[in-house]
Amino acid sequence: MEHERIEREIFIEASPEIVFDVVSSPEHLRQWWPDDAEYEPTPGSNGRIVFGDADAGDATGFAVMDAQPPRLFSFRWTQPVGTAAEVGDSLLVTFELTPTAGGTRLRMTETGFRDMSWDAATLETQYAEHEHGWDYFLPRLAPYVARLAARS
Repeated sequence: MEHERIEREIFIEASPEIVFDVVSSPEHLRQWWPDDAEYEPTPGSNGRIVFGDADAGDATGFAVMDAQPPRLFSFRWTQPVGTAAEVGDSLLVTFELTPTAGGTRLRMTETGFRDMSWDAATLETQYAEHEHGWDYFLPRLAPYVARLAARS
């Protein structure tokens, strides 16, 4: 197996502007992905996301790399909180949004696994965990957007 790139594509019945907001802003991100998120959704912003309990050390660094509303949002994550995100200490996630009839096609790509200094077993485990994670979390996006639309 290559263990370098995870790609997923989903359709969301909402405009790219709404989907961009949901994948880029911390308040929305917390509703479908991490338990907590603290960052500004602008390039160069550094913060953190938490899966579990931040006080127990369950936080990881989060750095916004690019934001081109409403078509692209990318970030690096998995680096230690408070350190600069670089190739080799973090993974790069990119959300590309394309308007389609009736909504938005979201393409998510996560790369950088082979750039990490993991041994083969850790690489395989981390890659599998991220695959499983995206398979669990990405399908939560469309129902969350639908709930937002219903409240409007």
